[in-house]
Amino acid sequence: MNKKFLAAIIVANFFVVGCDKEITPPKPPLVKVQQIKLSNSAQEENYSGVVRGRYETNLSFQVSGKIISRDVQAGSLVRAGDILMTLDPKDIVEQSRTADAQVDSARAQLELAKANLDRYSELFKAEAVAAVVLDQYKTQYDAAKATYDAAIAQARQSQNALDYTTLTANADGVISEVSAEVGQVVAAGQSVLKLVQTNELEVVVDIPENKISNMQIGQRVSINFWATNETVSGTVREVSPMADSASRTFTVKISLPDVNNIQLGMTANVSIREVTPSAIILPLSAIYQTGDAAQVWIVDGGKVSLKKIEVTAFDDNNVRVRGLNSGDTVVVAGVNKLREGQDVRTGD
Repeated sequence: MNKKFLAAIIVANFFVVGCDKEITPPKPPLVKVQQIKLSNSAQEENYSGVVRGRYETNLSFQVSGKIISRDVQAGSLVRAGDILMTLDPKDIVEQSRTADAQVDSARAQLELAKANLDRYSELFKAEAVAAVVLDQYKTQYDAAKATYDAAIAQARQSQNALDYTTLTANADGVISEVSAEVGQVVAAGQSVLKLVQTNELEVVVDIPENKISNMQIGQRVSINFWATNETVSGTVREVSPMADSASRTFTVKISLPDVNNIQLGMTANVSIREVTPSAIILPLSAIYQTGDAAQVWIVDGGKVSLKKIEVTAFDDNNVRVRGLNSGDTVVVAGVNKLREGQDVRTGD
């Protein structure tokens, strides 16, 4: 009995001692984190361009013929209305005379038809002829009138053709190309000269296909001219919708402000400033993969939650990602031991 009583006292003492001590809950797990900091990085791309006129016109005669004079050469400055080339007008003059003769003949036929119509109209009033006879003379008059009108139109066309033997400048500018010489017979519509209007210049550059998405109409760019060492600001006016089949580059046209000492054909360096957000780089251990979705644990208020991201590139033990905001705190180690809403520590 004494032994049993002693054992009971010992057990009771242990129970009392255990009740005096509070049970301490386990601490939240300590995790290693990385805070996201985003900033925009700027880089400058340079492209070689050439100065051209915004409006370049291929000039041609509206009639065919033999060139008998050329009053300009490549580089000649011209004004609107200046005579540039002349065709031999002999054949067209003869055509014009023929057309005038046809007008005289048609006029005589019309006058005769008018006189006959007037005469038979009087006879019809006197009931000397039947109505059918008068109708015949009315028809003859109408036919003669139509023939006369056609002859007039043909004569005017021949006169226009005579005027077309002289090629004049349609605007102020410079002759950039001569493709026909005196004595050469040219067809109507065949290009003989190229006129570049100098009142509005632009710089033309070729942009690689991997950079064309950065070019927007209205975008401001910096242009430096090698010959004058002058730097001006230009505006993107036109972006080609298709790449060149040979070079696979896109043509971009940039409008220039009024500048002095800039000539057609000069070379220019076009600088385009590109602002891009800095890349987000995380260690591979930060990625929590569930199926095809890549996620990371975000620590907010001492608790973790999953956030979907997009992995854009792998680099050894690091990954480049998108989808995070500046200031996000990302768990970068032990991600497979966490659960949604779990409390964590980021430091002692």
